[in-house]
Amino acid sequence: MSNTAATSSPTGIQWPTNTLGYVAIIAAIITGVVHLLAVTRAIQFSQMLAILFALNGAGFLGGVGIYLTRYWRRSLFLVAAAYAIITILALFAFQGWSIEAFYMGGSLNPIAVISKAAEAALAISAIVLYSQANA
Repeated sequence: MSNTAATSSPTGIQWPTNTLGYVAIIAAIITGVVHLLAVTRAIQFSQMLAILFALNGAGFLGGVGIYLTRYWRRSLFLVAAAYAIITILALFAFQGWSIEAFYMGGSLNPIAVISKAAEAALAISAIVLYSQANA
Protein backbone atom coordinates (compact mmCIF):
# COMPACT_ATOMS: atom_id res chain seq x y z
CA MET A 1 0.00 0.00 0.00
CA SER A 2 1.61 3.16 -1.08
CA ASN A 3 1.81 5.77 1.63
CA THR A 4 0.75 3.27 4.29
CA ALA A 5 2.57 0.79 6.46
CA ALA A 6 2.03 -2.65 4.98
CA THR A 7 3.64 -6.01 4.59
CA SER A 8 3.61 -7.83 1.28
CA SER A 9 2.91 -11.52 0.93
CA PRO A 10 3.97 -13.88 -1.88
CA THR A 11 0.45 -13.58 -3.35
CA GLY A 12 0.84 -9.85 -3.85
CA ILE A 13 -1.60 -8.95 -1.11
CA GLN A 14 -0.34 -6.12 1.04
CA TRP A 15 -1.59 -6.65 4.58
CA PRO A 16 -1.93 -3.68 6.92
CA THR A 17 0.54 -3.51 9.77
CA ASN A 18 -1.77 -1.22 11.72
CA THR A 19 -4.61 -2.82 13.72
CA LEU A 20 -6.91 -0.01 12.61
CA GLY A 21 -6.41 -1.18 9.02
CA TYR A 22 -7.96 -4.50 9.98
CA VAL A 23 -10.84 -2.71 11.72
CA ALA A 24 -11.53 -0.86 8.47
CA ILE A 25 -11.37 -4.10 6.47
CA ILE A 26 -13.75 -5.93 8.80
CA ALA A 27 -16.19 -3.00 8.88
CA ALA A 28 -16.20 -2.76 5.07
CA ILE A 29 -16.71 -6.51 4.69
CA ILE A 30 -19.57 -6.49 7.20
CA THR A 31 -21.44 -3.65 5.52
CA GLY A 32 -20.67 -5.00 2.04
CA VAL A 33 -22.04 -8.45 2.85
CA VAL A 34 -25.05 -7.00 4.69
CA HIS A 35 -25.92 -4.88 1.66
CA LEU A 36 -25.59 -7.85 -0.68
CA LEU A 37 -27.79 -9.98 1.59
CA ALA A 38 -30.34 -7.16 1.76
CA VAL A 39 -30.77 -7.26 -2.02
CA THR A 40 -33.23 -10.16 -1.69
CA ARG A 41 -35.36 -8.09 0.67
CA ALA A 42 -35.03 -4.84 -1.25
CA ILE A 43 -36.15 -6.39 -4.54
CA GLN A 44 -39.58 -6.96 -2.98
CA PHE A 45 -39.99 -3.19 -2.71
CA SER A 46 -38.13 -1.85 -5.72
CA GLN A 47 -35.86 -3.18 -8.40
CA MET A 48 -33.93 0.11 -8.36
CA LEU A 49 -33.38 -0.16 -4.60
CA ALA A 50 -32.11 -3.72 -5.01
CA ILE A 51 -29.65 -2.57 -7.68
CA LEU A 52 -28.43 0.22 -5.39
CA PHE A 53 -27.93 -2.26 -2.54
CA ALA A 54 -25.99 -4.60 -4.84
CA LEU A 55 -23.78 -1.81 -6.16
CA ASN A 56 -23.16 -0.47 -2.67
CA GLY A 57 -22.20 -3.89 -1.35
CA ALA A 58 -19.91 -4.46 -4.32
CA GLY A 59 -18.38 -1.02 -3.76
CA PHE A 60 -17.45 -1.79 -0.17
CA LEU A 61 -16.01 -5.20 -1.05
CA GLY A 62 -14.18 -3.76 -4.05
CA GLY A 63 -12.71 -1.10 -1.79
CA VAL A 64 -11.30 -3.82 0.45
CA GLY A 65 -9.77 -5.45 -2.62
CA ILE A 66 -8.07 -2.21 -3.66
CA TYR A 67 -6.93 -1.51 -0.10
CA LEU A 68 -5.06 -4.80 -0.08
CA THR A 69 -3.11 -4.00 -3.27
CA ARG A 70 -0.18 -1.82 -4.18
CA TYR A 71 -2.61 0.56 -5.91
CA TRP A 72 -3.87 1.99 -2.62
CA ARG A 73 -2.99 5.64 -2.06
CA ARG A 74 -3.35 7.85 1.01
CA SER A 75 -6.09 9.95 -0.63
CA LEU A 76 -8.26 6.85 -0.99
CA PHE A 77 -8.74 6.83 2.79
CA LEU A 78 -10.78 10.02 2.31
CA VAL A 79 -12.72 8.40 -0.52
CA ALA A 80 -13.51 5.43 1.74
CA ALA A 81 -14.62 7.73 4.57
CA ALA A 82 -16.82 9.78 2.22
CA TYR A 83 -18.33 6.62 0.70
CA ALA A 84 -19.24 5.30 4.14
CA ILE A 85 -20.68 8.64 5.29
CA ILE A 86 -22.72 9.05 2.10
CA THR A 87 -24.11 5.54 2.59
CA ILE A 88 -25.13 6.42 6.16
CA LEU A 89 -26.84 9.59 4.93
CA ALA A 90 -28.57 7.65 2.14
CA LEU A 91 -30.47 5.62 4.74
CA PHE A 92 -31.96 8.81 6.13
CA ALA A 93 -32.65 10.20 2.65
CA PHE A 94 -34.73 7.10 1.86
CA GLN A 95 -36.24 6.43 5.31
CA GLY A 96 -36.59 9.91 6.81
CA TRP A 97 -34.36 12.07 8.95
CA SER A 98 -35.17 10.58 12.35
CA ILE A 99 -34.39 7.58 14.50
CA GLU A 100 -37.36 5.92 12.82
CA ALA A 101 -35.07 5.21 9.88
CA PHE A 102 -33.70 2.31 11.94
CA TYR A 103 -37.14 0.71 12.31
CA MET A 104 -39.11 -1.47 9.91
CA GLY A 105 -42.67 -2.50 10.64
CA GLY A 106 -42.45 -1.11 14.17
CA SER A 107 -39.39 -3.19 15.08
CA LEU A 108 -35.73 -2.28 15.16
CA ASN A 109 -34.17 -3.28 11.83
CA PRO A 110 -30.94 -5.15 12.65
CA ILE A 111 -29.73 -4.87 9.06
CA ALA A 112 -29.84 -1.07 9.24
CA VAL A 113 -28.23 -0.95 12.68
CA ILE A 114 -25.39 -3.35 11.81
CA SER A 115 -24.63 -1.78 8.44
CA LYS A 116 -24.66 1.80 9.74
CA ALA A 117 -22.49 0.89 12.75
CA ALA A 118 -20.00 -0.78 10.42
CA GLU A 119 -20.06 2.21 8.08
CA ALA A 120 -19.44 4.60 10.98
CA ALA A 121 -16.52 2.43 12.13
CA LEU A 122 -15.15 2.42 8.59
CA ALA A 123 -15.46 6.20 8.23
CA ILE A 124 -13.72 6.86 11.55
CA SER A 125 -11.01 4.28 10.82
CA ALA A 126 -10.37 5.69 7.37
CA ILE A 127 -10.04 9.25 8.67
CA VAL A 128 -7.62 8.18 11.40
CA LEU A 129 -5.62 6.07 8.92
CA TYR A 130 -5.47 9.05 6.56
CA SER A 131 -4.12 11.25 9.34
CA GLN A 132 -1.52 8.62 10.31
CA ALA A 133 -0.36 7.82 6.76
CA ASN A 134 2.77 9.44 5.38
CA ALA A 135 1.97 12.48 3.27
